[in-house]
Amino acid sequence: MTTQDRTRRPAPADITENSFVIEPGTVGRSNKRVRAFSSGELVVDSRSPLQAWEHPHYPEYFFAAADLRVTLRPNGHGPRSKVLGVSEVFDVLVGDRVVPRAARRFPEAKAEILRDAYALTWSAFDTWMEEDEVVYTHPRSPFVRVDALASSRHVTVRLNGAIVAESHRPVVLFETGVVPRYYLPRVDVRMDWLTPTSTTSHCPYKGTATYWNLTVNGAELIDVAWSYPTPLPESIRVAGLVAFWPEKSAELEVDVDGQRIGGP
Repeated sequence: MTTQDRTRRPAPADITENSFVIEPGTVGRSNKRVRAFSSGELVVDSRSPLQAWEHPHYPEYFFAAADLRVTLRPNGHGPRSKVLGVSEVFDVLVGDRVVPRAARRFPEAKAEILRDAYALTWSAFDTWMEEDEVVYTHPRSPFVRVDALASSRHVTVRLNGAIVAESHRPVVLFETGVVPRYYLPRVDVRMDWLTPTSTTSHCPYKGTATYWNLTVNGAELIDVAWSYPTPLPESIRVAGLVAFWPEKSAELEVDVDGQRIGGP
């Protein structure tokens, strides 16, 4: 699907709890083999890349010069990072192509091990792999765990008093640092009130989500329900199930065992 026929939005799972925070500036070393490609050409191949957190949500890979399979050409200074300091920017020469300003180095980083390492702009390269599996959106964090658990909790979804969904058999998806999400079988959802949209969002732990608008008695909420039709293996139990996004609208009420959750 091209960027022309989809709208990209932050995934609902980007709403985090305060119970788990990685301190910006944290640096570690990964044991994964990480590769990036551009139009089939290998850009980097590392057996032990560094990971650095500029923010608490997910890390960025940093590579030794010896792991690069391309030439870097200096292209001035980039923006200063609040965590890593001043940056130098490089064009990436892939064969006879130039990927402009797609590599960065932080020569004054507090962690000395980062000073001679290079970060590559994730979106500038079409394929990223951890071992032999493609990774989407951004690097996976080693501190994130995803559990999808069958449950008998009573979940009710209402819009302006009308029951949109009611289920005693949700699958609850627990993701580190993220509020639990309740995925419901479609037979427990008024699917006739949901209209598919072209919106998608992407998660490196769950895959690609598709969205619905919800319309009840003339009231419409945009992209307020979503599903993962073909989730990644760790989230396979939510395949095809429907979740609702109560943080998007005060009119959408999601109750779990009689207690309202979410809300803007």
